Amino acid sequence: MKKDEYLPTKGEEKISLTVRIQPNASKNEVLGMVNEMVKIKITAPPVDNKANKECLKFLSKILDIPKSKLHILKGQKTRSKIIQISGINPDLCRQRLIQETREKK
Repeated sequence: MKKDEYLPTKGEEKISLTVRIQPNASKNEVLGMVNEMVKIKITAPPVDNKANKECLKFLSKILDIPKSKLHILKGQKTRSKIIQISGINPDLCRQRLIQETREKK
């Protein structure tokens, strides 16, 4: 698997994205692929669901889709999560995440 081919997997009309969150970061950013997961830094702390909410808000902004189209399927209380995304095709999702990773360099 090539580094740029890490996202996403398609299941019916929804995309499942595996992410690894690093809360309490100095800024929100997509770091890229780590152990077959997209690593994302989030400024919010991992308390009272704040990091989860901030993660969904950040992904919504990057992918240019409403927050209501993103849902955490697994990993509500862990750093590793599976996020279900609807309202965007897999290729465009992949393109936007890769672009975000490259823009930070």
